[in-house]
Amino acid sequence: GYTAADVMNKITPADISDPREVVARAKALSVELRTPITPGFEALVFKASRGIEDIYELTYIRKDGSRFPAVVSVTALRDAQDAIIGYLLIGTDNTARKQAEEALLRAGALQSAIFNSANFSSIATDAKGVIQIFNVGAERMLGYTAADVMNKITPADISDPREVVARAKALSVELRTPITPGFEALVFKASRGIEDIYELTYIRKDGSRFPAVVSVTALRDAQDAIIGYLLIGTDNTARKQVEEERMKLDQRLRDQQFYTRSLIESNIDAIMTTDPQGIITDVNKQMEALTGCTRDELIGAPFKSYFTDPERAEAGIKLVLSEKKVTNYELTARTRDGKETVVSYNATTFYDRDRRLQGVFAAARDVTERKRLDRALEEAKEAAEDANRAKTDFLARMSHEIRTPMNAIIGMADLLWETSLASEQREYVRIFQKAGSQLLDLINDILDLSKVESGHLTLESLEFDLGEVLDKALEIMAIRAHEKGLELALRIAPEVATALVGDPARLRQVLIDLIGNAIKFTEKGEVAVRVEPDPENTTAGALRFAVCDTGIGIPEEAREQIFAPYSQVDTSTTRKFGGTGLGLTISRRVVELMQGRIWVESAFGSGSTFYFTAQFAVGSTPVPRASSSAMDLKNVKTLVIDDNSTNRVILRELLSGWGAIVTDAAGGEQGVAEMLRAMRADVPYSLVLLDSRMPGVDGFQVAERIHQHPTLARTTILMLGSDNRAGDVARGSMLGVAAYLVKPVKRAELLEAIQEARAGVTPAAERPAAQPRSAPSGSPGLRILLAEDSADNVLLIQQYLKARGCIAEVAGNG
Repeated sequence: GYTAADVMNKITPADISDPREVVARAKALSVELRTPITPGFEALVFKASRGIEDIYELTYIRKDGSRFPAVVSVTALRDAQDAIIGYLLIGTDNTARKQAEEALLRAGALQSAIFNSANFSSIATDAKGVIQIFNVGAERMLGYTAADVMNKITPADISDPREVVARAKALSVELRTPITPGFEALVFKASRGIEDIYELTYIRKDGSRFPAVVSVTALRDAQDAIIGYLLIGTDNTARKQVEEERMKLDQRLRDQQFYTRSLIESNIDAIMTTDPQGIITDVNKQMEALTGCTRDELIGAPFKSYFTDPERAEAGIKLVLSEKKVTNYELTARTRDGKETVVSYNATTFYDRDRRLQGVFAAARDVTERKRLDRALEEAKEAAEDANRAKTDFLARMSHEIRTPMNAIIGMADLLWETSLASEQREYVRIFQKAGSQLLDLINDILDLSKVESGHLTLESLEFDLGEVLDKALEIMAIRAHEKGLELALRIAPEVATALVGDPARLRQVLIDLIGNAIKFTEKGEVAVRVEPDPENTTAGALRFAVCDTGIGIPEEAREQIFAPYSQVDTSTTRKFGGTGLGLTISRRVVELMQGRIWVESAFGSGSTFYFTAQFAVGSTPVPRASSSAMDLKNVKTLVIDDNSTNRVILRELLSGWGAIVTDAAGGEQGVAEMLRAMRADVPYSLVLLDSRMPGVDGFQVAERIHQHPTLARTTILMLGSDNRAGDVARGSMLGVAAYLVKPVKRAELLEAIQEARAGVTPAAERPAAQPRSAPSGSPGLRILLAEDSADNVLLIQQYLKARGCIAEVAGNG
């Protein structure tokens, strides 16, 4: 009537047994075994604790107070060292048997009841042990008929002879009297008036065996003389099976414990368990090695005691308890002799079957070598970054050093073209103009590829007109197409927005590369450029471009190869076209930076279509476009500031040829001084061409001084640089620069830039510094903290904020 929860870990079996019977049993055993036995649980298990087989009858008391007789078998549970770790009490409800015996005795019909009962075997013998009664239950259990055994054999003849001999020996020792193996051993206690229930193996008629619990009672006449014995047997197979299963379970448990221990010990990590207070409850050999302590020394000690930072170690335990799991928690273990080991601590909580928290299971892995490798990798990374920075600086210097003479070559060729030349001389000039242009393209490709490989290729974010970018790209390529007799077509879908925000120069670069390739590999027909919304991307400003030709086409196996650096389709047909094979590699990276992709659809001999997609922001207003009509620079007062004398000569001659009044200055400081002098003389310069990289005061610093001066700020500035570093265009725009051109600047590009700066478009000097769209035009009195370690950037942003009435305070770093 009790639940398991009512009794487990609370009471002993003596508490649910009849106390008087427990006391009586203690007294009887004390007499029988000649040793004092305390009433209580000891009386129930005393024999079992001494290794004596013990089965007895007892009255159990239910939770509701009712009682029932039980037959109880007691077995001591022992560990691998044979130490007792508990007891197993198997009880059988004996109510039915007791009631039957009492009823039969009262009715005087014991013999009939025994004979007719099929629930248990009842065997009655005479005083000598010869079977006289063999009931239905005995026939069913043993397979004999009553006629087979009655007046023929004794119960010893159907019992395991070895067990009978063993019982005789055991009783001889226990009762200190010789007992003959055979029937006497089965009934000796009963013959002395001692209650006797024991286990025995019965042998059936067919030779099979089964375990039985046998209760023996001496039958007496009115003078109390023994006239026979009654042996009542119960088939004990089920209980034996339960016991065997329990033994197997115990063995599996021992095997599992061994397996678990083997796993823990074979782990490369230091394994430990702690209770919720952080006290170590178990460890493996690796933990012993990590701490220099034995298992006995570690168990019971605080986990935190074996680390260089006990507080952090203790915090690690608390973190596991709160988060249920911790990974890669770094600690430093220390042995008694001072050796330190950096470990990665990973842990989780663990629970018993009732989900009660038992503690923390932790594994600590030695990461000393990994830390060393991490440091080595970090140092290698820093070295690589230093080398990359050195490479970037070298390329910047080389860009300047290469572009400067190229500017002289191309510029002088352009000037020479404008002079009176014989036809043969003009052809020579045309040839080195073309060679210079090809060499410039090669330099640009190599420098751009270097930026791609180093990850320094970045995009500007400027408002531009898509139609203007497309027009310029086709205008540049028109001469090449005309020379080969090809049609050059442009088709823009009407739904395409033309006011965009992005990097127009890089977009034009991709278009020119694809159009140039199309012209190069097409002998007749047309090259067409199409622009439409990206059909796979509905975001505003997502476009798909297509450059189609009717040229030689590309074999299927080579369509991916053409995007690799220095690669071309290697056939006799294509080899004659030459080229570096860098253009498509650079174009792919530019397109990827524009959040798009590039691919080709083609068949060898049937033309090609190169597609690419790009994502732009949509501009708020269309970008004004300059008039295409030629502009007269007659009497426009112009100042050229450049530290290279050749560059100054070229620019002076070009500008003078367009009618400008040109003065030049050999550096930034000299240029600013000249502008101030002209302003004081009331003959200010309206146009300044400014080199971006100069020793001392560079072009950006000059532009900043011009932009800040209330009178000079009306000057139109064009900046010329030997390279285009990330942010230069935006930085120049913030300082009022109208256009940023990369040397060497071709004559047509320079004239076009000056036209745009002076016609229709608001001059740089008359428009405010560039600022993000929707940003407020000014915030007077607003206090702003600027955290920046670059002095140039600090100066630039300070002036930008100052112009809007803000108060900027500077911190040199984060």
